[in-house]
Amino acid sequence: MAKVGLLLAGCGVYDGSEIHEAVISMLALDRAGMKVQCVAPSMNQLQVTDHLRGEEQEEVRNVMVESARIARGNVLNIAEVDVADFDALVIPGGFGAAKNLCDFADKGADCSVNPDVEKFILAMVEAGKPVAAICIAPALVARVLGKAGKKVKLTIGNDADTAAAINAMGAQHVECSVNDCVVDKEFNVVSTPAYMLAGSIAQAAAGIEKTITTLKGMLKS
Repeated sequence: MAKVGLLLAGCGVYDGSEIHEAVISMLALDRAGMKVQCVAPSMNQLQVTDHLRGEEQEEVRNVMVESARIARGNVLNIAEVDVADFDALVIPGGFGAAKNLCDFADKGADCSVNPDVEKFILAMVEAGKPVAAICIAPALVARVLGKAGKKVKLTIGNDADTAAAINAMGAQHVECSVNDCVVDKEFNVVSTPAYMLAGSIAQAAAGIEKTITTLKGMLKS
């Protein structure tokens, strides 16, 4: 049974991982016969948001502790895991991917990535292991691989500004519909827009499920 890492960035669309995207990914992976192991960095979130009112709160929360909400407690510190123990990686979106795993939300193409996250993603790609990036997470992957001189094909859908930033980081953005995904065969990376375009959970699920099916096929190859 293939073991897939699910890289989380907290819990909640505005300050962590997008919960729908994370859970749909976990469900699709399980249905595809793959074992899921959630991982996250142990660090403070950039900010904490009241999701009812959309207001920033004066709180301090830990990314790994918050990720445990989605993982039902079963989450490992990404700084302590071994790439050799994983066959593939899936990264849901949500602002946490662009605020906690990296600072793309603040700095755009000039962003930096959490060192443990960067090391893990790059090691997965260099080992030829498939990586799936969902929603805004392709920006994170673009930064990691672009910094390493790898021009990877990615999609966030069709947002012009985000696409331009992805290209500026050394990747190649490809427009994509919400129910589809983009595959880079050279680097074994698959990406889908999800809530960058989705107007409903069903629309987000369509692209994510296709992405996970594609990921499984990449493992077979």
